[in-house]
Amino acid sequence: MRPHNKVMGVISDNVRSLLAGIPAGVTVVAAAKSRTVAEIEEAIDAGITDIGENYLQEAVPVIGALGDRARWHFIGHVQKNKAKHVVRLFDTIQTVDSVELATLLDAHASKNGRTVPVLVEVNSGREENKHGVMPEDAVALVRRISTLDNIRVKGLMTMGPFMEDFSGLRPYFRETRMLFEEIASLGIANVAMEVLSMGMSDSYDIAIEEGATMVRIGTRIFGPR
Repeated sequence: MRPHNKVMGVISDNVRSLLAGIPAGVTVVAAAKSRTVAEIEEAIDAGITDIGENYLQEAVPVIGALGDRARWHFIGHVQKNKAKHVVRLFDTIQTVDSVELATLLDAHASKNGRTVPVLVEVNSGREENKHGVMPEDAVALVRRISTLDNIRVKGLMTMGPFMEDFSGLRPYFRETRMLFEEIASLGIANVAMEVLSMGMSDSYDIAIEEGATMVRIGTRIFGPR
């Protein structure tokens, strides 16, 4: 993790400014990759309730220090050999993109005696080098993993492709929202389309306009890495 921001209060100011402009019903997940315990604690003290972590090794000491002061979201790719630890530590896993991964998480959740909320990650840009289920395969994936006993599909997550003009992400967010609504209309048992997680520091406003109920924001809160 990088050294703690020496200018205390900047993160607090950023959080308060950000939250003042977020509509009711939209949850801000502070994307805390590479951030220190002190930085994350300052964000929580300023009003952040949900923290997203990309890497297990970074999350372990942070969750150990801050525990139930926040809800913890795993927002990175889940490596198979670390799945059991991710299941044990996190409240929600946002990056389920295959039956194989869902089945593995389900098995570990069963061993831990818990039911884990998950989001299905959609590769809305249809990029071959990115994780996530292709949009046209998402309904089938949700149907297949809905039968697992110890995970519950609570919604969708997408990144969208990288682009210089973030307004170009709008069609990708819109397609994901339409997919979200389609799955909700199907009434699949054990599936509740409650969370649509999309949009980051440079695109969260567009994502909210397109229906996001959750945004993942890092640099807008913590500053540049």
